[in-house]
Amino acid sequence: MSPASADLVIRGPVYTSVPASRWTEAVAIAGGRIAAAGSAGRVEEWIGSNTRVIDAAAGMVCPSFQDSHIHPDHGGLNMARCRLDDVRGIDAYRERVAAYARSHPDVEWILGGGWSLDDFPGGLPHRSQLDDLVPDRPVYLPNRDGHGAWVNSRALEVAGLGSTSPDPPDGRIERDEDSSPSGALHEGAMGLVERLAPPPSAEELQEALLAAQAHLHSLGVTAWQDAHTTAATLDAYLALAARGALTARVVGAVWWSRDRGEEQVEQLLELRELAPRGRVRATSIKIMQDGIAENFSAGMLEPYLDAAGRPGDRRGLSFVEPGLLRRAATRLDREGFQLHFHAIGDRAVREALDAIEAARSSNGPSDHRHHVAHLQVVHPDDVPRFAALGAVANAQPYWACLDGQMRELCVPFLGPDRTTHQYPLAGLLRSGARLAFGSDWPVTTPNPLEEIQVAVTRVPFDEPDVEPFLPDERLTLEDAIDAFTAGTAFVNHLEQETGTIEEGKAADIVVLDRNLFDVNPMEIGQARVLLTLVDGRPVYTAEELGESS
Repeated sequence: MSPASADLVIRGPVYTSVPASRWTEAVAIAGGRIAAAGSAGRVEEWIGSNTRVIDAAAGMVCPSFQDSHIHPDHGGLNMARCRLDDVRGIDAYRERVAAYARSHPDVEWILGGGWSLDDFPGGLPHRSQLDDLVPDRPVYLPNRDGHGAWVNSRALEVAGLGSTSPDPPDGRIERDEDSSPSGALHEGAMGLVERLAPPPSAEELQEALLAAQAHLHSLGVTAWQDAHTTAATLDAYLALAARGALTARVVGAVWWSRDRGEEQVEQLLELRELAPRGRVRATSIKIMQDGIAENFSAGMLEPYLDAAGRPGDRRGLSFVEPGLLRRAATRLDREGFQLHFHAIGDRAVREALDAIEAARSSNGPSDHRHHVAHLQVVHPDDVPRFAALGAVANAQPYWACLDGQMRELCVPFLGPDRTTHQYPLAGLLRSGARLAFGSDWPVTTPNPLEEIQVAVTRVPFDEPDVEPFLPDERLTLEDAIDAFTAGTAFVNHLEQETGTIEEGKAADIVVLDRNLFDVNPMEIGQARVLLTLVDGRPVYTAEELGESS
């Protein structure tokens, strides 16, 4: 008996992300589900008079991408504000700030950001580089990784910061020789100014998320874990879902306030009740355990080196005291939350793993799928602990290379031995760990294809002549794609619905303009998405596909 007609048939090659059968020839979609995935002959039987047929023989079909650690609200807001992440260099930043200030004479604050640390000597911008451009309004511009901000003198004045202002316990105010704030604020010191800036309205947040969603869909991304979900962000997601405008699948990692203790758990439970299931779920908790290596706030087991290459007295920060972290993790695990840790330094990674171990010891095994994100420096002793504890390694592969920031602001202060412990992606896989990939956008590109290129080459995307960084840690193309599909679907408890191309699953699928397995690995990031489907419906269609199919 012939099957019913499909709404859409896509002729492959089709990469499935299913380890036992990674390739098939075609896929049929009916009623938003994958009705058939198999040989061309078998799928042809699904073609009826009203079936749309797409021939992707010159390209490739694969599961849609999913991002395990991203900030869509920040990305969307930055696109509408003083955006600096798409230019490089001090002169370009100044030009962009001046142009934004001229074209927005009525805004009270100049907000935006996205500058790169390695564009400033020592990673430190100065207030004077903004004062001549905007002397009369506060300027607050976080850098691309969100762990530091560049401010002008007016912003410092509004915040009441001067030479006698103390550093907060979880941050640092950079200072000139006379102790006056220089205009660079690290970690918790950012909040001294940020708390005074006008927050986005509910409408602005919704528009930012819609802009981010459209951009991500154009890159083939259809699901993500929002790694800094506040009550306001959650409200915006829910409002979009209520009016049918949210086409992505979202897990919100609700923010753990590091200046509070276990008393905040009740509030987190209330937020989860707003979105316990469905297209938006507030079922994860984001815990920032340390900062970043570039400003010496990433928590390290051994001291950072100084400019002369000698051990200094800085070991970074533990934003949550390790004892409290273990207690909080145990409580949150018992309440059924997933834990999503930010951990850059090897001490922070160990503290996060210790917290997961404490939860396991106290509560027994669970299916919460706790994960540790970033993993810049992982002590070799801790690599096998991921598999042993069932902790997912949540990595951002775009950083795993010798780019300017790594060369100038990390390697000299980590030293040769610790440098070899960075981003051990292949080592984690070899140890049996599950791997999920994210972008941390707007910190770096949200384009999974560019991220995948760096994962398989360990070479900076825009510096092809740089030597591969720790080449033994390069991933196969299969493993890199799977980390952006099946890996993140597992983290988000979506693997029964998405993440692979299998019959019966939701038709969340992308069509690429070339077969990634047929191109030079250094050209993977040049591939483009032609079609993105969610539940079998197009949420992005490239112009040329619309013309040719």
